[in-house]
Amino acid sequence: MPLSVTFLGFFNIWICLTLLVILFLSLSIKIVPQNSVYVIERFGKYLKTMEAGFNLLIPAVDRVAYVRSLKEQAFDVVSQSAITRDNIAVVVDGVVYMKILDPIKASYGVDDHLSSVTLLAQTSMRSEIGKLELEKTFEDRESLNAAIVSAINEACFPWGVQVLRYEIKDINPPRTVLEAMERQMKAEREKRALILESEGLSLSEVTIAEGKKKARILAAEAEKLEQILRAEGEAQSIISVAQAKAEALIIVARSASTEDGQKAIQLDLAEKAIEARKAIAKKSSVILLSDQQSSVSYVVAEAMSIMTAMNLSSKVK
Repeated sequence: MPLSVTFLGFFNIWICLTLLVILFLSLSIKIVPQNSVYVIERFGKYLKTMEAGFNLLIPAVDRVAYVRSLKEQAFDVVSQSAITRDNIAVVVDGVVYMKILDPIKASYGVDDHLSSVTLLAQTSMRSEIGKLELEKTFEDRESLNAAIVSAINEACFPWGVQVLRYEIKDINPPRTVLEAMERQMKAEREKRALILESEGLSLSEVTIAEGKKKARILAAEAEKLEQILRAEGEAQSIISVAQAKAEALIIVARSASTEDGQKAIQLDLAEKAIEARKAIAKKSSVILLSDQQSSVSYVVAEAMSIMTAMNLSSKVK
């Protein structure tokens, strides 16, 4: 055999071996992405779980049976009908947020964990809504979601998955029920408006009455104070007048004790007597007096006798 033919034969063998090695390595090396795991089987039996990074397996002996993502997954729950505690049919749909905790249980504990959790969410949702009345399903949506999550996790624990949240997207009761609820809400709003209006009117009347009461009290206090001040003023005026009269009488008495005072008193009495006679003469009635009583000298003499008696009395005192 020629040397060139022998060399070419060996070269072809090495090429084949190299290709076989490259193929073997390509089939043996597995790069697992982050937050993912590969479930490996050997001859149909579970062998190990490959985590993120560089991994090796034996081709034709080991195989990747399941690829599981450890990320949180969200999927819709198909709309379905449920009956509330007060026998009203509603259509409900929601969203489930789920995460795989044990890839082995999720692969071998259930055939399809996604569809199983979805069916379980539907049955749990119907069961929890059946415990509540229609109005409570709108008011207690958070507690309803929490109850559904608790029921799902209790059932799906053997599957190696955990439901993190369940959110009800929409609750659709029948149209007739919606119209009745709208009328009820409208009547309730009108009732609250009337109550608030009546409370406002009552408060306004109370405020006005209190204002009038305070105004009357202030007016009475002002009138009382005015009367007190007026009485005090009148008393002060009377006292001042009395003091002035007393001082005038004292001055007159002092003057009357002198000779000039006596003459002044006589003159004043004569003038007053003349004025009195003039006033009597103007009237239509007729008064008859004796000549002696009608004379000025008589009047003055009478007044002087009175003054003399008063002076004697004062001296005696």
